[in-house]
Amino acid sequence: MSKAVVTGGAGFLGSHLCDRLLAEGHNVVCMDNLLTGNLANIEHLAGNTSFKFIHQDVTEYLYLPGDIDFIFHFASPASPIDYLEYPIQTLKVGALGTHKALGLAKAKKARFLIASTSEVYGDPLVHPQQEDYWGNVNPVGPRGVYDEAKRFAEAMTMAYHRYHNVDTKIIRIFNTYGPRMRLNDGRAVPAFAGQALRGEPITIFGDGSQTRSFCFVSDLIDGIYKLMLSSETGPINIGNPTEMTIAQLAERIVEMTDSGSKVVYQDLPVDDPKVRQPDITKARERLGWEPKIEIAQGLPETIAYFKTVI
Repeated sequence: MSKAVVTGGAGFLGSHLCDRLLAEGHNVVCMDNLLTGNLANIEHLAGNTSFKFIHQDVTEYLYLPGDIDFIFHFASPASPIDYLEYPIQTLKVGALGTHKALGLAKAKKARFLIASTSEVYGDPLVHPQQEDYWGNVNPVGPRGVYDEAKRFAEAMTMAYHRYHNVDTKIIRIFNTYGPRMRLNDGRAVPAFAGQALRGEPITIFGDGSQTRSFCFVSDLIDGIYKLMLSSETGPINIGNPTEMTIAQLAERIVEMTDSGSKVVYQDLPVDDPKVRQPDITKARERLGWEPKIEIAQGLPETIAYFKTVI
């Protein structure tokens, strides 16, 4: 049995990735400092002899005995509320954490996958976004701590690939939703769902015309797994190319929750992207991947989860 390490494994995406790896027959080591991760996301794995949790900050010295075949580096605050609250930690995990994780991959001759983000494209001037677009990022704006941490992480990953011949993969993750998201993480789906379920006003920043493309978590994890097992280096976009406005998303959630919540509008945050839509041509052609679950199917499952934790 192969061994896979998942940094940030107690987070929203990391915990679903641990589930998929275990289902595929891998031994899994989940590493998380629980800054934004939650043990509740992996409590169902307690007692699984193929799973081990290590409470550790990936920016510190990493040592794991024995062979390691795969390292998935997912550790990082990932929502605006989180990386604005923890700006230094966000930069450190993108820089020092990526360096430590790559060093482990080099020492163990393991395949390495970095969870990058569509935020490397910033507020894009190209639409939809292709992997060869370099982005429009404000490095000194409040969102720069996350955007630049991920851009640096990509550069560090490619340096290890070129200089140390580490087998690396870069995935750029677009907006993803599903069970185990935190209601208070500031992203649109949990924010709107929480407000609708509580009967509170739905808060839209800006006029609601900005667009996003929402991918259900199981589809995203499938793309991640296929990239790791492929010969591709990337970067490769993984996301659902079906685009919708934030106002349309709010309307769908109000309708699905049968809520009486009314929409209120607030100022758009600094450097908030006006559009976000992945070009997934590479994923289709090179990985044989494309999303299967549309929002009409994924949102009810996600809302049902939120009802259990609200």
